[in-house]
Amino acid sequence: MTLIHAARTAQYLAVRALTLHGLAHPVTHVLLAAAATAAAQAWEAGHRVEALHPTHRRCAGR
Repeated sequence: MTLIHAARTAQYLAVRALTLHGLAHPVTHVLLAAAATAAAQAWEAGHRVEALHPTHRRCAGR
């Protein structure tokens, strides 16, 4: 699994936990920390933010 894929997956899981359990839930805290760690590892490896959060063409003109 690439670092970008791992970071996207971690963010997706953190958002799901946030939606289901709320911000105060311990599982949400763990998954948010994992998402932050994965994003930092991708950044340190030289990946750009756009690789993690790609810009959609239809939104680029706004």
